Amino acid sequence: MKSIIFNMKVKENAVVCLFLFALLPLTATAQTFEDKFTRSLSDVMADVQSRFGIRLKYDMDTTGLKIAYADFRIRPYSVEETLTNLLSPFDFKPVYQQGNLWKVKRYEYPRRQPADGKKLIAWLGSLYNNKVEWESRRDTLRAEVRQRLGIDPLLRLCLSQKNEFGPVRKHDGYTVQNFRLTTVNGHTVCGSIYSPVALSWKKGKFDTDGKRKTGKYPLIVCPNGHFNGGRYNADLQRRYATLARMGAVCVSYDLWGWGESEDEVGTAAHHTSEAHVMQVLNGLRILDLLYAHKDIDPTRIGVNGGSGGGTQTVLLSVLDQRFTVACPVVSMSSWFDGGCPCESGMPIQLSGGGTCNAELAALFAPKPMMVVSDGGDWTSTTPELEFPYLQRIYGFYGRQDQVRNVHLPDERHDFGPNKRQAVYDFFIDVFGLDRSRLDEKKVSIEDESVLRFTPKKK
Repeated sequence: MKSIIFNMKVKENAVVCLFLFALLPLTATAQTFEDKFTRSLSDVMADVQSRFGIRLKYDMDTTGLKIAYADFRIRPYSVEETLTNLLSPFDFKPVYQQGNLWKVKRYEYPRRQPADGKKLIAWLGSLYNNKVEWESRRDTLRAEVRQRLGIDPLLRLCLSQKNEFGPVRKHDGYTVQNFRLTTVNGHTVCGSIYSPVALSWKKGKFDTDGKRKTGKYPLIVCPNGHFNGGRYNADLQRRYATLARMGAVCVSYDLWGWGESEDEVGTAAHHTSEAHVMQVLNGLRILDLLYAHKDIDPTRIGVNGGSGGGTQTVLLSVLDQRFTVACPVVSMSSWFDGGCPCESGMPIQLSGGGTCNAELAALFAPKPMMVVSDGGDWTSTTPELEFPYLQRIYGFYGRQDQVRNVHLPDERHDFGPNKRQAVYDFFIDVFGLDRSRLDEKKVSIEDESVLRFTPKKK
């Protein structure tokens, strides 16, 4: 009888042990309080994929990484919370893609998720409830952004610098003239001026006394984004030239470390915080040059760029109140500040205790602004999140009609025909351009070698 009881207990204990073993993760080794229940990150993430029926795609190597209290971080009711708990100790983050696919990415301070933008917009909105409160916040942000960029000492060093202009090239209804301007510490910025007629320059100098009559042509400063070819990109050339054909002077110029700037400072310079400062410095320097020209109407000064050029569009509108119209394209967001250091290398988003490009764009109120967005990038939430926010700020001035949004939900991140058409329609409206001359087929696409600066022959 004792033998039977003993055998029954052995079998019972074996069943209990098997049951307890089944509760442990298949890949687990001995986990105890003493070793903080540590597991290999790769193993626990494999278990998470099986548990939740998801796929994980990594942009880094996780070999050898271990995580303490691994299984205690799992939330059986939430894959997102589980992934966040497991990844955050390594400064990794989960980003939902589509279907059952998630991407594991390194933490990037400019990038957040739409939910983060929603929370930030709500918090920002709580800071001001009327025009007086808003303008107090606005003035604080303007001052702090300038200070964080360190732009003012550099601008003072740009006075009385050299400006050079190349030969004028005549096309169907517009002209193109290349230029090279010195800025600070011997640096230069090169670009091209697209104009309805050739502009005249007196020995490369420009008038700064401000004692002139209003000129005939509106000006649109066009900072570039990271589109293939930079300012030499064919789609961008079509935009500049078409706006010029309709009656505006458009100025395109190189990114820092791209095009002719690459020849001067190298490509690596673009991926630095210096690029953030120098690109906006170049934009302001170009504004100084054209704003003072006798043929430019100082009451019609626009700024328009896409992607990284849209980020610059917002920043230029914050820094210089001479701009009267702004049009950022596929860029402005409450949850993305621009992934390149040339857009977010200096911590301007920390201004005022925390801000974003949507709030910085709102500083332009109540002057006319159009935001172009699409369904395939960080502007996908514009119609329901950022645009209503902008409307609220413009509403403090009773000018909600002065801010617009053209949203293209089925398009992705580019400066394609529909986005260019939205830009044309906007500037026709606000600047009174000639719609009858809107014809991209009349534009001559020039080679990069032609668009690079060559001094006039003496």
